[in-house]
Amino acid sequence: MKIKILIPIYNDWKSAFKLLENINSAVLNLKHDFSVIIVNDGSTETRPGISKNLNNIKSVKVLNMKENQGHARCNATGLKYIFEKEEFDYVIPMDGDGEDRPEEIKQLVDNLGYNPNKPVVGERIKRSEGIIFRLCYFFHKIISYTFTGESIKFGNYTCLPKSVVKKMVFEKATWSSFSGSLAKVAKDRAAIPSERGIRYFGPSKMSFKNLIIHSLSIISVFKTKVLVRSFFFSIIYLFAINPNISLITLIPILLVIILIFATFIVSAREKLNELNNSLSNISNIDKLI
Repeated sequence: MKIKILIPIYNDWKSAFKLLENINSAVLNLKHDFSVIIVNDGSTETRPGISKNLNNIKSVKVLNMKENQGHARCNATGLKYIFEKEEFDYVIPMDGDGEDRPEEIKQLVDNLGYNPNKPVVGERIKRSEGIIFRLCYFFHKIISYTFTGESIKFGNYTCLPKSVVKKMVFEKATWSSFSGSLAKVAKDRAAIPSERGIRYFGPSKMSFKNLIIHSLSIISVFKTKVLVRSFFFSIIYLFAINPNISLITLIPILLVIILIFATFIVSAREKLNELNNSLSNISNIDKLI
């Protein structure tokens, strides 16, 4: 099998190259062709030299973007590039900072023996972030499930068959949310347990603001469900508080209205025309191996 590993990065070259070394070790005994596509999201830091001892990786290419466009859009651009320009059977997207553990690549690939046509997702069973982030992430999952009915316990770290990649590169939601798009186009998924690793270097770039945008980007993929569920929630809630309606008891309704408004604003990020033209943002391609 030909497997492409897709890694979006911004400036964190030290982590990315350490990740390459760990991938090289992780795939040592796997009898498949592994290649790496790095999407360089307009990094301003100078790229260091690459290790010459990556004997288990067939090739490493860097797609240098003309301008910074964000993590989700780099994933989308990488998927489109691989689909249109590369020969492959599967794609494994993963973060470049070490939080997606290369040791789990074997589990993802092994699962294909049972589910060759299903995407295999890494369902997160343990996170390495601080308690505040984990608490915020817990509320993100609760709100997402409540208003969409979708239990999305995975991020980018997945193994996608070519048929699913094809669906994603023609789905506008991919431009805004990788996991939301995958949940939309592939309801039937296999899963492995996945522990969130510890960043190789430096602090996480996921701020509270970015977490909110990330959450809304997933929710907005299912905005019709959000609208319907919000309507029924509001009717049931108003009926329940009818004897005691006040400004205080109406706060949940106000929060739901804000959620609906924010969801539809964020959904404007889903632009199929930009996804279709995303390869035009590649300035050049460096082949490191």
